[in-house]
Amino acid sequence: MILKKATVLIVDDDPDVLTAVKLLLKTEAQEIITEKNPENLNWLLQRNQVDLVLLDMNFNSAINTGNEGLYWLRKIKEWKPAVCVIMITAYGDIDLAVRSLKEGANDFVVKPWHNEKLIDTIKDLLDKKEGVKTVKASVKSATGDTSILGDSEVMQDIFYKVNKIAPTDANILLLGENGTGKDLMAKAIHERSLRADKPFIKVDVGALTDTLFESELFGHKKGAYTDAREDRTGRFEDAQGGTLFLDEIGNISLQQQAKLLTVLQNRQVTRLGTNKAVDIDIRLICATNLPLSELANENRFRKDLIYRINTVEINMPPLRRRNDDIVILARHFAKLYAGKYLKPSVDFDAAAVIKLKSYNYPGNVRELQYTIERAVIMADDHILRPDDLIFSILETPGEVIVDDDNVPLSTLEKNAILRVIEKHNGNITRAAKELGLTRTALYRRLSKYDI
Repeated sequence: MILKKATVLIVDDDPDVLTAVKLLLKTEAQEIITEKNPENLNWLLQRNQVDLVLLDMNFNSAINTGNEGLYWLRKIKEWKPAVCVIMITAYGDIDLAVRSLKEGANDFVVKPWHNEKLIDTIKDLLDKKEGVKTVKASVKSATGDTSILGDSEVMQDIFYKVNKIAPTDANILLLGENGTGKDLMAKAIHERSLRADKPFIKVDVGALTDTLFESELFGHKKGAYTDAREDRTGRFEDAQGGTLFLDEIGNISLQQQAKLLTVLQNRQVTRLGTNKAVDIDIRLICATNLPLSELANENRFRKDLIYRINTVEINMPPLRRRNDDIVILARHFAKLYAGKYLKPSVDFDAAAVIKLKSYNYPGNVRELQYTIERAVIMADDHILRPDDLIFSILETPGEVIVDDDNVPLSTLEKNAILRVIEKHNGNITRAAKELGLTRTALYRRLSKYDI
């Protein structure tokens, strides 16, 4: 949808805001509708073919919930699910605005906004609604030697969300299997935040005993326990002003959860062996390989702590669901390790590409990375072939388990072709023979499925 052809509805009880936005969009959009009273929303949405709503977060209305914007956002999504919604918020309500993203808002803008940025935000949303591909293909980590890359739709959605939430102080929960890039994403969020020049501190909390948990996170005074030979600050204090990344948060005990919750609620830590509380100012990012449904089990994890650490959640997808990104990542790692090991630049032949795309990657991006590093080290040529790609025996390879009743026939055919081609190490003649196809027919299917 081009903005010039769009109808935009602005809902705000401040007449100055309505006037300002209407003047700004007057020459940009086909039609501008303004409304002071959100209780007229349903009537306006039914009478007009609205493409996008600019909705204020706070109204002096009869609803009087304290967050009327969220109430009306839910109503819009109930009445017109396809309508794009941009929340208008004051700087002090940013946490509420971030929450609106979880409730279905497409974006938010902070008063006072920059006119060009507001127009660009509206255009981007309408383009995305129409299926225009976003140009952002990565979130880079300046501190590491890799980037989080991806052209797949699922990764584009994640990049878009990161660009919105990184500049805020919202607590973030990263979910995903081992090897999906949660560490890199945590660093990338920190580096795109307003705390980027402050410390980024990572702690693997899942490996800490109860005593070490308190000492490591909160610090201790000399003599607080047997091995406490000197005063030590905890990781919360080390991260002061910056970001604290708690990895494997799903593995901590209920007792540890209670102590962590107290610190997050009070925004203070007390070192072991002292009674003096220290104020903390940190942005919290947590990660776990457990699905949220398991964390929601109160016998395993406190719900009040989940709400505290999970202002926004980001699900890092397994590599098997990012098939479009496999070759992009493989070429990135090939270039990286060719430079590291002083090798000439390397690439993959067609059969190697097929093998890369047909593997299941139980170890996710990390497994692909180690596979390409090993291939670059051992290769005798600048072209990598199927025999150069040896997947890790540490993982348990296997096919993705799917419910065939719910999988399109085209997907089943594509997966069958990939499995047979991998079996024959990219030999098209042998693969075609096993599939009962001519070489020409198999090439047509390879083209059809973009293999």
